[in-house]
Amino acid sequence: MAGLPERLRSYLRELPRGALALLAGELERAAARGDQIPGGEGLLEEVRAALRESGRPAARAGDPARLFFAALEPFLVNGDPAHRRPGRIARSILTPMWSWICRDLVPDQARTYGDEAMHAAADPAAHERLARNFRKCVVAEIKSALAGATIDERVRRRLTGQIGTQHALDDARALLTILSAVDIFAQIEARLPAQIRNLADAQLDNVKSLLDQTVGSQPEILPYALVLTMGRLAVPWQLIRLAVKSAETDDAVRIAGSPYAVAVAIVLAEIERAVSALKADLDRGASSAAASLIKTIHDCVRGLRTELDLSGDSAWTRRLAAIRSDVANVLRRQVESASGRVRRLLRLRPLNEIGRNSVLDDDDVNEAEALVELVGVCRLYASELAINEMTLRTYSELHQYLDTGTQALLESLRQAGEGERRFLQSQVDAAVRFCAKVLGPDYASVLAKAADLAAHAANERKAASSA
Repeated sequence: MAGLPERLRSYLRELPRGALALLAGELERAAARGDQIPGGEGLLEEVRAALRESGRPAARAGDPARLFFAALEPFLVNGDPAHRRPGRIARSILTPMWSWICRDLVPDQARTYGDEAMHAAADPAAHERLARNFRKCVVAEIKSALAGATIDERVRRRLTGQIGTQHALDDARALLTILSAVDIFAQIEARLPAQIRNLADAQLDNVKSLLDQTVGSQPEILPYALVLTMGRLAVPWQLIRLAVKSAETDDAVRIAGSPYAVAVAIVLAEIERAVSALKADLDRGASSAAASLIKTIHDCVRGLRTELDLSGDSAWTRRLAAIRSDVANVLRRQVESASGRVRRLLRLRPLNEIGRNSVLDDDDVNEAEALVELVGVCRLYASELAINEMTLRTYSELHQYLDTGTQALLESLRQAGEGERRFLQSQVDAAVRFCAKVLGPDYASVLAKAADLAAHAANERKAASSA
């Protein structure tokens, strides 16, 4: 997806949901047939992402691959497949995995399944039955293929080339694990509450007991069962309480040796995923959309630091420190640029720099306002994210400049000539918006009224000079 132009991404997100659904369906059918997709897998992933952002994902009736991979949906994530996460599968590997299944693993059965699934599109029960039977067939063949790769280097190289993903054998093992445990996951989902507001006390005991009973002696299933559980938590970082419960201690070293240690690894991976999403938002200038991600990262970091004893030099301690450092680096450039952006927009200009009847560029004002808002968000969560000093410094600079610099703007507007009045008014309007974010709506309201009086005084002066 990184190779797609930003203009194409924006265009896709402006399409009506129905058009996106049709486009996704056509691309998926092409992929299922093994056809070359225009724009590659990145285009299909971007269309799917736009669909998810538009609301409930569209049904893709009659799509054999979609129904076959439906069991993987709770575990799928977007992003770089090279960055492996426990209990997760990169969505981008599905197309090459499907091609391997249909071309090399079970080509005859795949053709039969595809034909029958397309004909059964109007019958969901028959559709699901076909997919279930085909999954059983695929599971048996993957087991056989992986067993052969274990004892024969030539078989391993051939299988790796056929699958074609960066971590081919690991991807095949993950697919095998999930498809083999479909019934177990269905049992877990059926018995978990729809939403768990607080994973503690009796609720924690019940969830732990459920996972112990269903996972049993299959530790390879546990990461996926934990991801399912996390999906029901109102506060996802509380998943680590299962690890604390299992080890009967908050000591990170002792927890790391317990079966549920992977719960901590899953939460750390989720924080890293949120940091990657934050980077992507800020890179495309969507700083206003970053607020919820910053809060999520903050809450998870605080939860880990509160629930676990990370005072020692453990791998988790170092990983969490690296995350906090990464977040600080991601936000530093944005936060520290806010004050300069505001100053450049609101500075008083010589008359020869002001075009007659010109105004500030709306995009520039919107971007600066989003940065100011981002500083406010960071100020709320600064301590846990290791950005306390730079955030407080920038906020103080903005506060002082807006509190003192707007008076000069008002005086200039009061004395403005006809040619520069519109530009000065646009500067004051921008200052009102910035002040609302930093000094509060009451201050901004007073400033707006003062600006009206200044503009009125300028109009009276003009009328008097014309008389």
